[in-house]
Amino acid sequence: MNDLKEKILSENGNDLEKIESELSENLKPYLDLVSDVAHHILFAGGKRLRPLLLVLSAKLCGYKDDYAKTVSTALEYLHAATLLHDDIIDDAVLRRGKTVAHSVYGNAITVLVGDFLLARALAICADSGKIKVIHIISDLTENMSTGEVHQLMRKGDVSLTEDEYLEVIRRKTAVLFQAACTISAVIADAPEEKEAVLSDFGYHLGIAFQMADDLLDYTMDTEALGKEVGADLREGKLTLPVIHALKQADSADYDQMVKIIENEDFTVDEFKTLVGLLEKNDGIAYTQKTAAFHIDKAKNVLSVFEPSKTKDTLFDIADYTLARRI
Repeated sequence: MNDLKEKILSENGNDLEKIESELSENLKPYLDLVSDVAHHILFAGGKRLRPLLLVLSAKLCGYKDDYAKTVSTALEYLHAATLLHDDIIDDAVLRRGKTVAHSVYGNAITVLVGDFLLARALAICADSGKIKVIHIISDLTENMSTGEVHQLMRKGDVSLTEDEYLEVIRRKTAVLFQAACTISAVIADAPEEKEAVLSDFGYHLGIAFQMADDLLDYTMDTEALGKEVGADLREGKLTLPVIHALKQADSADYDQMVKIIENEDFTVDEFKTLVGLLEKNDGIAYTQKTAAFHIDKAKNVLSVFEPSKTKDTLFDIADYTLARRI
């Protein structure tokens, strides 16, 4: 997996370097404090998967202009804005291994900087001169907001179904990947068939990404994960490993899992017990299998595109999404 990550980084070093530069240059706040808070989240080690997906997908459509890198920053600003807001809602402690922004700068400033980043994303999309790009971003923002509301409504509810979980992660995560890939086709003036294909690619990639991310909460330690292990559970977020295990469990295992889940102050030993029950009741393996299914779907839809180095890189990103450990 590390070799795959290094391969992606080395083969796309110039694009990633330009994306980093654009992220800094396009902030344009007139207050240093806004810049400080934005930098706290934007340059804390994010993988830049979404902007890189936009740039690569545009190349796949024959787009050669560097403007794709500028537009790609809108996705990263929007993503950063949601992270700033989500960390306040979730009362999070760590993000990407760093103290969360609201613990450093306060809730009010952090919320407002999140709003600023959203505004910057919209302004950059408006500069594209393509109304469809603006519609994609506005729809994306609506979906992410309602996905968060849906998740809050079902906080800590052990009756959450797999279908509801899929709808939440579609709105909260998959739509961001989907938007990145769809915007690439729009700015490249690609035919509708290719736009639809790239949209599907982004959707399946985003679903798999979130499932793989949800697994990390039960398979990694705090230092490697960059946030507290068990944070999702303490925040009342029931994800697929838990949902499926609860469905498969006998009454004794079910009762034991529910007892731990419903106790926000569960101990380290209790969390380890829960992980063992997730493994016993197929929660971990089922989530891995389902994520792999979506990665296969993502790769298969790209068959309409001719073989190329860019297509190979998109396949590498898909494989990395599934295999990543951080």
